[in-house]
Amino acid sequence: MPVIGFVGLVFVFSILTNGRILNPRNINLMLSQVYVLMIASLGVFMIMTVGGLDFSQGSILGLTSIVFARVSQHSIILGIIAAMIAGALMGAFNGFFHVKFRIASFIVTICTMYLFRGLCEYLTTHGPISASLRVISFDETWLKVLLTTIVITIGFLAIHFTRLGYDLRAIGAGEIAARFSGCRPELTTFLVYTVAGMITGFASFINVIRVGSITGTAGSQLETQILIALVLGGMPIGGGAKARFSNIIFGALTYSVLERSLPMVFPVSATQQLVKGIVFLIVVALTIDRKSLRVIK
Repeated sequence: MPVIGFVGLVFVFSILTNGRILNPRNINLMLSQVYVLMIASLGVFMIMTVGGLDFSQGSILGLTSIVFARVSQHSIILGIIAAMIAGALMGAFNGFFHVKFRIASFIVTICTMYLFRGLCEYLTTHGPISASLRVISFDETWLKVLLTTIVITIGFLAIHFTRLGYDLRAIGAGEIAARFSGCRPELTTFLVYTVAGMITGFASFINVIRVGSITGTAGSQLETQILIALVLGGMPIGGGAKARFSNIIFGALTYSVLERSLPMVFPVSATQQLVKGIVFLIVVALTIDRKSLRVIK
């Protein structure tokens, strides 16, 4: 269904835009929106597989982008490492409160979303934070494609050829049964949130080389974009065994096509939002598994 949906969407918008959506310039612009979204979606994919949600990824991207921008003035490599460490710490913060105090994941991450966003606003009070001028030289399509491919490939191998993937699906399908089968749900869930934050911290490198400087609104709405992209890609909201790695790839591509095509067909912003909402509702209605639907952890 995600593949059919993606192909169908491209076909429909190709007709509606008289083929403009397929010209090289528009394809390049669509791809420029995919890199950060696809990388960050990998971490949220793992979180959703265990049955959770994460609404803090946008603010994590903003805060780690600030960290990278500041440290990059001394060393770009150290900036990437510092951003990944900062992201891991923020993800661990989410995981700790979710696991230790048994607070629903969406409640924890909504709270930390405001906390991290507040820190972004505070750190950028006196104006945007500029990265080293050298980062501009890394804004090359081939490099962003290569880095995104490497991250996605590592994620694919880890989820499909290590125990991690089996544990994630088992926990998402049923935490009690997973525990009796040898999984450690609490530890695995905590590590998943930590890794998700670290992955988004890496994505901040691509985000910064694209924009050059960071404001307090950096990463705004990313969490919503990730959730919509994964659902468009066929990701079951409750996680579990039906989660497929292809949900990340086709979801990010479908969302990017939708985001780029709508302004060409509907110039009014309000109409674009209306169409997005209708498409999202239709996809959820068609793909949601009502038999296994349960409260999000």
